Amino acid sequence: MFAVAMMLLVVTLTTFVIFFVLPKWAGSDPAYLFAGKQADPAAIEGIRKKLGLADPVLVQFWNFVQGIFAGREYANGTDVTKCPAPCFGYSFRTEQAVWPQLTEAIPVTLSLAGGACLLWVVGGVAAGVVSALRRGTLWDRAAMTVALAGVSLPIYFTGLISLAVFSWQLDWVSGEYEALADDPAQWFQSLILPWITLAFLYAAMYARLTRATMLEIMGEDYIRTARAKGLTERVVIGRHAMRSTWTPVLTLLGLDLGALLGGAVLTESTYNLPGLGKLAIESISSKDLPLILGVTLFAALFICVANLVVDMLYAVVDPRVRIG
Repeated sequence: MFAVAMMLLVVTLTTFVIFFVLPKWAGSDPAYLFAGKQADPAAIEGIRKKLGLADPVLVQFWNFVQGIFAGREYANGTDVTKCPAPCFGYSFRTEQAVWPQLTEAIPVTLSLAGGACLLWVVGGVAAGVVSALRRGTLWDRAAMTVALAGVSLPIYFTGLISLAVFSWQLDWVSGEYEALADDPAQWFQSLILPWITLAFLYAAMYARLTRATMLEIMGEDYIRTARAKGLTERVVIGRHAMRSTWTPVLTLLGLDLGALLGGAVLTESTYNLPGLGKLAIESISSKDLPLILGVTLFAALFICVANLVVDMLYAVVDPRVRIG
């Protein structure tokens, strides 16, 4: 936990410097991004004072971190804008605090990443195990060919193809995203294609990884010993081989799931899902620095938490970790 907290602190400092300090050193004052290039010097100075851009860098960073836990006020004389805790900044382009915009987008990204993760883990691992146990058969060749296609084809290509076939031509799925609590049927219908598209890419990678790991493990001494004891093949594979196979799969899962929870940019943009990925694209296009910083910090938080959970799961799936 301490390592995760320190990592988040380092990421926060790094992103803060990138978005608010480096532009100023490069001669591009962030105040102009909020006021516009045609603003008069008095307006620029007022914005600089209100945002605290004239303060030393460490003071600016401390105010930002303090605002996350205690809230913050952006003030210039009688012009006061309150940002309640947790305050991840205030977007003066949209005139909204960053936190509410993030909380609106997070459920969409969670729904997308969670459903796709379930599909690709179950499908990819199962396909990889069967391919390893039936090495060289027609199933093995067909599964690895499909996996190669899944890894090679970009999401925006498979996404547009799926939209053209299943939405525009067949009209099987259609409609805008709706929250699960508001309309469960529409929620499922709007996410089924993004789930399959995203799972197709990741299941291909997991199938190849699982197959390679399984082939290596099946030749280990402890597998031969288990068979020599008279254990059934189901017990040998399920209780012994699969536990070791899950370790690299969980490692990759922590990285992939953490990155997706930070925003599946291509998938959300292709299917017009209002998640963190689409929010990041819009904030970059409008040069909304506080919003970009907020999305970046959330992406870092998800990656750190996902890897922490994976580290704890190692001890569950592999007894050797507990013994060590």
